[in-house]
Order: sequence, then structure tokens, then C-alpha cells
Amino acid sequence: MKKIQVADDTWLICTKKYRSLITKDWFDESYWKDTDALQGQSLGRGTAYFFNHKKKSYILRHYRRGGLVGKLVKRSYFFTQLKKTRAYQELKLLKELRKYKLPVPKPVAVMVTVNGNSYQASIIMRTIKNADDLFTVLQKRSLTQDEWQQVGAMIRHFHNNGLYHSDLNIHNIMLNAKGKLWLIDFDKCYLMEPNSKKLEHNLERLLRSLRKEQEKQSEFHWQEQDWAQLLFGYGVIETD
Repeated sequence: MKKIQVADDTWLICTKKYRSLITKDWFDESYWKDTDALQGQSLGRGTAYFFNHKKKSYILRHYRRGGLVGKLVKRSYFFTQLKKTRAYQELKLLKELRKYKLPVPKPVAVMVTVNGNSYQASIIMRTIKNADDLFTVLQKRSLTQDEWQQVGAMIRHFHNNGLYHSDLNIHNIMLNAKGKLWLIDFDKCYLMEPNSKKLEHNLERLLRSLRKEQEKQSEFHWQEQDWAQLLFGYGVIETD
């Protein structure tokens, strides 16, 4: 990955394909709005911005803290070196996962701005075309048994390669119009021993997110028996 210093306190780290294309402006949502390229935004811990450039779609996400700390310090993190920033680590991990041919977004670049012993960062990736997260899908319809098994099989595929996803929930699993599944949001995720028992903690977190949304949403097409199909696809249990 190419490191480019664009100001005294700011660095861009780009994947090879985008070295000559990315500028600091790419990380400013108002730039895309002013050029009529901003296509929309989504709310989560922070806002993600969708924009187009030369007929390709991208997503810009600023790193933001959650929890109680996030109410006091929204975007700043302790800085030691560029390679240890959350942005650099996520970009690096995405590149590694794509080498394994896992279904993850294409990484583009990150920007890190350092202020003394703290930093702020943002990341840009290619979007997944014609896809919705499982939360959106389940508000509209149920998944088939085969689809739930495919979700489990996809998670197993990642675990076979040692990927620990720190926030596996139904907002971070995408399903596109062709029925292909994708995993997104790799902030604070990392690789470890393939198929370690610890990786199954990801499944517990995913189940909690399903139960949580089932309680909150008036329309949510998920039932406890669907979980058995996911586990069957993952390879934990057998179903009738």
C-alpha cells in the first residue's frame, strides 16, 4: 500500500489501483455534494456517505467512537504510528481477505490526520451493487432455509480463514440481487488461528442481534427455528 503525505499532519494510504486518483478531497462529503456526485447516506454509529465517480460507486466512512466514550470524544483516537491506526489496519485486512477470495468490499484508501498524540481517520471502499443488509431484507420478507444455510456457510468460510469479526450482526451481512452474500465493516477485526473456538463468539453476537431486532421491530421476518438452519450451514448441528 502506498503512503502519501498530503499535508504536514495528513497521510493517504491507497491501494495500488487508486494511487494516482485519490486526493484529500475524496474524504470530504461536501466535495461530492458540491459536484452532484453524492448519492445518499446511511446512519449508524456514524454516517456513511455514498458517491459516484466515473460511473463507479463508493462509500466514505469516518471512524467514530461508540458507547460512553463516544459521547465525549467522537472521532479522536490515541496515535502511536500510522500502521497501528484503525484505518490502516482495516485497509490491510480487507486486502488480505480479498487475497483469500472472500466476499468483502474492495478497499480503496484511508486518510489519517494526526494532531499531537491523537488522530482522526476515514476510509473509502467500493460499494456492493444492488445489495441490502439482512436487517433491511428481514423487514420485507423471510429468508428461505437455503438462504439461512448459505449465511452459515459464508460465516464458516471466513472462520476457516481465521477471521474474527468484532461486530458480526445483521447490519453487517449483505445480500445482493443475485443472491450472493457479503460481509462488511471490518473495523477492529483481525485474523487468528483458523476455526478457533473463540470464533464461535461471532455466532453468539449475531444471534443476539437477531433477537434484539425481533423485539424492537413490528415487522421482522425471523424465527428461532431459522437459527438452526444457519447453524446447519455453518456445520454445528444437523436438522431434520
